[in-house]
Amino acid sequence: MQLFGPADANLRILREICNVHITARDGRVKLSGRKESVGKAARVLELMQRRLKRVDHISQEEMQYLLAQAAAGDTGRDDQHLDVYVKGRRIAPRTPGQEQYVKEIQTNDLVFSTGPAGTGKTYLAVACAVSMLKRKQIRRIVLARPAVEAGEKLGFLPGDLQAKVNPYLRPLLDSLGDMMEYAQIKRFMQDDIIEVIPLAFMRGRTFNDALVILDEAQNTTVGQMLMFLTRLGNDSKMVVTGDDSQVDLSLDQKSGLIDALHRLKGIKGIGLVRLTEADIVRHRLVQNIVKAYENHTNRNHA
Repeated sequence: MQLFGPADANLRILREICNVHITARDGRVKLSGRKESVGKAARVLELMQRRLKRVDHISQEEMQYLLAQAAAGDTGRDDQHLDVYVKGRRIAPRTPGQEQYVKEIQTNDLVFSTGPAGTGKTYLAVACAVSMLKRKQIRRIVLARPAVEAGEKLGFLPGDLQAKVNPYLRPLLDSLGDMMEYAQIKRFMQDDIIEVIPLAFMRGRTFNDALVILDEAQNTTVGQMLMFLTRLGNDSKMVVTGDDSQVDLSLDQKSGLIDALHRLKGIKGIGLVRLTEADIVRHRLVQNIVKAYENHTNRNHA
């Protein structure tokens, strides 16, 4: 039951993704199909068994990670996991690209990560920040976003300042919610250990002993990006994430993210990570959707 999942859900995913035929009788699993497909499915089953020695069940998200791990030919090492505050919660990079991303954050003081939706750019950056906070490697986490609508004008939002900016910052809070209990997030925000702010509020400040994350950076202007990067203080790290294919600025404004990637390339101490559709870890359809849009765009430019 643990291996196969409820109603054999895990086996169905394995059958669909690896394109193999699976039968299970008397405690034995038989795989049939092309040699390469059977080999990959067998590696996934091995990883699933190893995983179940540490957890009670395997979620669909974990199945996607194990499939990516098997596709990369990696069956010998343990998961690279990040410690967070929720008891029993394990967060780990699920693809080779994500592993490189986490490594860059751990070894550089400034990291740029670009890629399509669903590749874990923001989520892993927040997880690294929470892990570093728990290990007392930093004293603060600062999360920022530019307040730019995605293709539609919302007009004047009701409420006080916090209520107005909350819709823009909600995705960052959602990521935090997977790693801390709500009461703890609230307490850390009251104690100024965690700060979630619009990018415009960062001018004139310096962040020391902190990990500072700028999300949706493709929607910053060149001036805003310069302002953000010069907030870096002593014993701090910065992570800049964005999807350069989804710029919501007006046509006469240049993206600060795209500009920075060109200007800062090759500078020692700055990590540049490009995630692709192969690193998408959301629903399986997201990967196909991103690929379809990219293919359509490429045909139109050809």
